[in-house]
Amino acid sequence: MQRFCTELNKNRTVLKKKSTYIIFLLLFIVAQESSAQDEVIQGIGNRIRTVGGAGRTGSTGTDSLRRRDKNADSITISYKYLDSTGNYKLDSSVSDFTKRFPIPATHIFLGNTGNAAKSLLFSPQFSSGFNTGLNAFDIYTLKPEAVRFYNTTRPYSELNYQLASRAEQIIDLVHTQNLKPDWNVAFRYRLINAPGFFKNQKTNHNNYLLNSLYASKNRRYKNYFILLGNKLQSSENGGIVDTVDYLNNPNRVYNDRFNIPVKLGGDEGFSSNFFTTKISTGNKYSLFTVLLRQQYDLGKKDSIVTDSTVIPLFFPRLRFEHTFTLEQNKYIYQDYVADSVYYKTYYDTTLSKPIDTFLVRERWNIVTNDFSIYQFPDAKNLHQFIKAGLTIQNLAGEFSSSKGNFYNLFGHAEYRNKTKNQQWDMEANGKLYFTGLNSGDFEVSINLQRLLGNKIGYLQVGFQNTNRSPYTIYDNRSSFYLMKTANDFKKENNTHLFASYFLPSFKFRLTGHYYLLTNYTYIKNYYELQQESALSNVLQVALEKTFKLGKHWNWHTDIYFQQVIGNAPINVPIIYTRNRIAYEGNLGFKNLDITMGAEFRYRTTYKADGYSPVLGQFFFQDSITIKNQLPDIAAYVHFRIKPFKAFVRAENLNTARADNGFGFTRNNLVAPGYALPGLQIRVGVYWSFVN
Repeated sequence: MQRFCTELNKNRTVLKKKSTYIIFLLLFIVAQESSAQDEVIQGIGNRIRTVGGAGRTGSTGTDSLRRRDKNADSITISYKYLDSTGNYKLDSSVSDFTKRFPIPATHIFLGNTGNAAKSLLFSPQFSSGFNTGLNAFDIYTLKPEAVRFYNTTRPYSELNYQLASRAEQIIDLVHTQNLKPDWNVAFRYRLINAPGFFKNQKTNHNNYLLNSLYASKNRRYKNYFILLGNKLQSSENGGIVDTVDYLNNPNRVYNDRFNIPVKLGGDEGFSSNFFTTKISTGNKYSLFTVLLRQQYDLGKKDSIVTDSTVIPLFFPRLRFEHTFTLEQNKYIYQDYVADSVYYKTYYDTTLSKPIDTFLVRERWNIVTNDFSIYQFPDAKNLHQFIKAGLTIQNLAGEFSSSKGNFYNLFGHAEYRNKTKNQQWDMEANGKLYFTGLNSGDFEVSINLQRLLGNKIGYLQVGFQNTNRSPYTIYDNRSSFYLMKTANDFKKENNTHLFASYFLPSFKFRLTGHYYLLTNYTYIKNYYELQQESALSNVLQVALEKTFKLGKHWNWHTDIYFQQVIGNAPINVPIIYTRNRIAYEGNLGFKNLDITMGAEFRYRTTYKADGYSPVLGQFFFQDSITIKNQLPDIAAYVHFRIKPFKAFVRAENLNTARADNGFGFTRNNLVAPGYALPGLQIRVGVYWSFVN
């Protein structure tokens, strides 16, 4: 019990040190008159549907941004994505914390927020063309396809702050406003800083985004602009020297997991200063993207005339589109205190001194120009169109010992149709690389969804096939190609069949995936690049269901079953399940929305992939089995009071044990040499407000 109190006091001390940030945040926001409603409009340049503020009834009619009272205490806001045809409303729910956390519920990570992560669910690559393959930090990046283009009647902001044990902090700031009725701009900044529970785990990720959506008054012209950057820094410790000896060592000095010896990084001390970004040993990625998309439509003009306003409308029949993209990506692995024994043992690399500098770097500049034409068979249904285009891509790579210039020329086509009666939703895509670096690559996909009936639900079926070049790290020109001999890797061919049944009224979803893989590429022994020529098969079934346990008590369960057929070099847990049992209601308070309960995550025993720090890649291994006696357990209280949302969580409660004094030291392993932390207290504050 004394150990339990000591651990809680330690976490309380960290929270107290950082309380200044939270107090400042609250005082700043309380000074604002904040109130926001999650409402839907049809987007910039289209018909508008508005919902009244407090004391008003919703209506669908001719209201527009020009007619709204700027001093009204309500807001109408929606957003769309770069390639989406529909609009979405903001999510104000508080039941699932992972929707506001950078690491998805289906992923494992190397013990500290910001470290390399991978999905527990088998998910091969289905994008053809150029890809470096350095993707272990992708979940922490902002991507053009996930950028939100807003439309709002009033300036809208979000201030989000998370604080966790060991001085972990996440700051996420969002602001958007319409400068004019048809011109919206948005800005986002996110910081992830986590010193870590184990030595040399420190992470510091910075993401920034500026984007804009403009439509001309006559609705013929649209302009999408994105400027985003991702600066990712993650220390690498190579894993614990011996997980069995040190995680279970009776010596109390190791109860503080920061004292456990690790394989890389030396004996660097602990620092909670998030302004300090120095990383002696680890991966540093810098990813910068500028995108400009312009569209011009030909079609029919129309308008709606009201008592005081003429609202112009435009129904396109033909659309011309040009998209320019500039990417500047830099990848660095550095170790300024490199242990020559470690690199000789695991990478067959000889350093000149026992403690030396080891550095691997690669840079890519990519310029892409895409020209596309859309045709709308039904001018009044923008969810139905045929698209065809041609893309020219120029690539310039800088490697450790050389440079190279490459290009790609490929064509693409697409058909979408979401019928007016909302019963069919169809999408078909195709892409073919005619010539260049990835000549011969192609991908095709078909996705059909049908509403069987309001009481029967939805049925979705789909097919994907991709013929793709291996990642560039499989090219012996790459700086991250560490093998001594050059191999000629063939193109991969991946096929994916899937089906899903969703019954909203019963809160039930059943999904099945079947993968067939030929020439599957993988890594083993830290750096050895391999290819499996035989056909590999993977079956995956997912069940999602919410059970009603009482008037306000619910049980949310997600169960995933996976089976590898044959001797493919693929290891996944046969069963992974996530369960949340919680009270969800308002406790009798009108403006309160609260959910509190417990969360359990469990994965069956399996030979989890190892991790290669230099490549920033998970690799196949079949000698070490990862077995955890207890699931990952968390207790939580999440609540919302109008625009204010808060999350309080106690994670990894399963690590409690009384051996050699009470403590949270029964760490679950996620990969050979890597463990999750002990008890972690996490507090999150999310506040949205209207200027």
